[in-house]
Amino acid sequence: MALRLLQMKRNGAIAVVASDDAGAAFEVPGVESTYELAQSALRDGLTLLQAVERAGRGAEIDLDAALMEGAIAQPIHHPDPAHLIVAGTGLTHLGSADGRDKMHKAAAGEQVTDSMKMFRMGVEGGKPAEGTVGVQPEWFYKGDGSTLVGPDEALTSPAFALDGGEEPELAGIYLIGADGMPVRLGFCLANEFSDHVTERGNYLWLAHSKLRQASLGPELLVGDLPAAGVEGTSRICRGGETIFEKPFLSGEPNMSHSIANLEHHHFKYAQFRRPGDLHVHFFGTATLSVTDGIKTQDGDRFEIEAAPFRLPLRNTLQTEPGAPDAFVRVTSL
Repeated sequence: MALRLLQMKRNGAIAVVASDDAGAAFEVPGVESTYELAQSALRDGLTLLQAVERAGRGAEIDLDAALMEGAIAQPIHHPDPAHLIVAGTGLTHLGSADGRDKMHKAAAGEQVTDSMKMFRMGVEGGKPAEGTVGVQPEWFYKGDGSTLVGPDEALTSPAFALDGGEEPELAGIYLIGADGMPVRLGFCLANEFSDHVTERGNYLWLAHSKLRQASLGPELLVGDLPAAGVEGTSRICRGGETIFEKPFLSGEPNMSHSIANLEHHHFKYAQFRRPGDLHVHFFGTATLSVTDGIKTQDGDRFEIEAAPFRLPLRNTLQTEPGAPDAFVRVTSL
């Protein structure tokens, strides 16, 4: 059965929790974070499962109750947020070009948009033979570890933002070893929160639209994703009513790129292979409420769930206070 790692908030500290497919869960004694557990496993030549078995079993945990109480934190963090890099790739899923193409078609007239060109490149060359390099994907940077929030925490949109929209995705979690090589720890359910109205204004504003918070689901799923792919549901609730609900698909059978190709094109850059750093990499989606005409507002609740993740990811939208056109003045020394 698959190993899942979680982090619980406890009296200002973090407890690491291990869980299985059935939901049986227990504390992992002797470690203060998933990051510490992963570092010790890598240092000692162990898998994460072996590291958990070596640590032994602590107190049993009721994960459903802990989630209801708001006691579940994001499943991994770095003690120095500046050493956690959050990035992602887009136009990676079959069907993902439709919404983006609609956004950018008005500006392009009847021409084939750059989004569609990028998507077609991925379909044609995004799944190369094992050990070979395929076409590079669209890539974006979201921020460092301070941009991440956990389950049931608010996703905060800047005062100047034109939109705050959900993106139900999978995220890969990576630790850079002492030898400078990346090691994948597992996958998380995630919401790669973005400003789609800003992006719609000009596709070159994609970089601006992605500089937003993002959320990670409760569980770090250790190991590989299901070979058959991942099927889930994305919904938005407002005032107790569901205003949007749609299935989403992910995993390689539903993608135009292989995960290995996306990983290569991120970690081929030496600055992303600094020993001790963590990376959260979002793999993209084909399902967005904005393409169905949904305009989000403060108080909306995003809900994302998908097997094999047992627990859902829920976050509420809020806008930071302040004037949208407040000018940031830079002074000289």
